[in-house]
Amino acid sequence: METLTLTTPALLFSAISLIMLAYTNRFLAYASVIRNLHDKYLEKKNDSLLRQIQNLKKRLQLTKWMQIFGISSLLLCVLTMFLIYVDEDIFAAYIFGLALILLILSLALLIKEIHISNQALQHHIADIEEYLTKK
Repeated sequence: METLTLTTPALLFSAISLIMLAYTNRFLAYASVIRNLHDKYLEKKNDSLLRQIQNLKKRLQLTKWMQIFGISSLLLCVLTMFLIYVDEDIFAAYIFGLALILLILSLALLIKEIHISNQALQHHIADIEEYLTKK
């Protein structure tokens, strides 16, 4: 294995920053939808609204862990750069490997969250199609 340089972990900064921005946008969108569904649920206790809220709760949990793993990856990249700076190359390589694993976990959770989101939208489409066939 080649020795890590300061530029290797620094390359992930922009990628992780963009991922974190996307995760934050997802989180804010979920928060808005949950608030709206909450208000609707208080007006009309509908099972469909309750299922949507439960689905969003699951997706919110996934988004939280995506953010935690992404931020941890970024922190470990910074620690890697510090370890390279103080000539702890072997330790830096292991920390950088851990940072990559955390980033992989974050992205894997994103795939899971996208799958759940897609299923939720499919239920909405099925509801609409059912309504249209009854007309």
